[in-house]
Amino acid sequence: MQKRLLVLAAGILQVPVIKKAKEMGIYVIAADGDKNAVGLQYADKAIVVNITSEEDMLREAREEKIDGVIHPCSEVSMNVMGRLNEELGLSGITREQAIRATNKHLMREAFEKGNAPSPKSILTKSAEDAWEQFMTFECDGILKPSRNSGSRGIAKVIKTNPNFTNTSKEEFSKLYDIALNESRDKSVLLEQFIEGPEFSIEIIVWDGQVNVLTVTDKKTNEAPHFVELGHNQPSCYSAEEVEKLKAAAVAGVKALGVNNCACHAEAKLQNGKAYLMEIGARLGGDFISTELTHLSTGVDMVAAAINCTLGIAPCLEPTEEKHGVCIRYFCPKPGKLVSISNTEILNDPRVYLWEIYHKVGDMIPEVTSSLCRSGHVIVTEKTPQKAVELAERLILEVKMETV
Repeated sequence: MQKRLLVLAAGILQVPVIKKAKEMGIYVIAADGDKNAVGLQYADKAIVVNITSEEDMLREAREEKIDGVIHPCSEVSMNVMGRLNEELGLSGITREQAIRATNKHLMREAFEKGNAPSPKSILTKSAEDAWEQFMTFECDGILKPSRNSGSRGIAKVIKTNPNFTNTSKEEFSKLYDIALNESRDKSVLLEQFIEGPEFSIEIIVWDGQVNVLTVTDKKTNEAPHFVELGHNQPSCYSAEEVEKLKAAAVAGVKALGVNNCACHAEAKLQNGKAYLMEIGARLGGDFISTELTHLSTGVDMVAAAINCTLGIAPCLEPTEEKHGVCIRYFCPKPGKLVSISNTEILNDPRVYLWEIYHKVGDMIPEVTSSLCRSGHVIVTEKTPQKAVELAERLILEVKMETV
C-alpha cells in the first residue's frame, strides 16, 4: 500500500523534500498557512492550514490517515510534529523532545546534563538583569532569542575585544529588545561568545545509532548579526578538528535523546576545542541537507530522513558521485536595485543551482538575518577548496547594482 507523508510547510526549502518523496512513490500531503506557498503545487494534495496549531494539524493528519510527518528545514511546527508522532504512534521525535530541540535554554540544560560541550548560557529575566549578568563576564557575549532560527535576533555584545568599542548599556538594551521581539517564547539568552570558525554537522539518527554524514564549513558576516553567507562540504579543516566536531555533535544528539530523525548540529572551534551552539532535530536549511550533503557524500539525506519518518531503515551508503560543493549567497549593498547583469556566467557546467530573489526596482535590505539575502549559487568541483574559489568568484562577477 502506498505510504502517505504529511509535510509541514511548503516553502522553497521544503520543495526538494516534497519532490523527493514523490520520486520515492509516496503520496504527499503538503500543508502551509500560505495559499501561495511554492511547494503546494508539487504535492498530491495541498492543505492551507495553520501548521502551528496542534489541534488543527492533528485533525488533518487523522483525516488523511498519514504514515509519517516531516517538518524539514524549519522549526516553527516542531512541537506539532512531535504531538502527531505521539498521538498517532508514528516514527520520529516526541513532543517533549521537539520542545527541547527548539528551546535553546532547555537544550543548554540537556547538553550540560549529558556532558556535551557548549558555551556558558544564562536565561535572563530582563534587559537590566542581562546587563548585570554581562558585567560578570570575562569575555564578549551573545544575545539570542530562546526560540527562533535563521540568525534572527542574534547579536554580539562586546566587553573585552581591544579592536572594538565596548557595547554601551543603551546599545545593549536595544539589542536585547530586538532578541526579545524575535523570540517565539519571549525569553532571551545571554551566552559566552566563542571566538572561532563555525560549522554544521549533518546527522541521521536511526534505531539509537547516531550516524554523522559530513561536516560543513560556514561563512558568516561580521558582528553583531553573524548571518550565514555560505557553506561548503566536505570541511576544509584538518581530520583531527573534524573528528572533534563530530564527537561534540554525537554527544549533543545523545543528550537531547532524539531518535529516528535527521539532525543538524551547529558548532564552533575555539583554541582546539569544539563547542556546540545548537542542534535542530530536523533537516538543515540553506540547502545544506537537501542539496549539498548528497552532492558531497553521495548519500541521499532527504530520502534517509523521509524513511526515518515512515519507520523504514534509511540507506546511509553512497549511491551518487562525491564532489566538493559550495553555496554562496548574493548580498548586494542596501538600496534600490537598479540593475542585474552578467548572469550568463552562471551557465558554467559546474553551477548546480542558482537563483536571484529580487528584480530591478526592489529595495535591498541590510543583511541582518537569513531572510535578507538576495540569491544563491551552488557549485560543484573536484575539491571543496576549488568549489569555494569558484563560488566566491561568481558572487563577485554577477553584478547587482543599487543606489
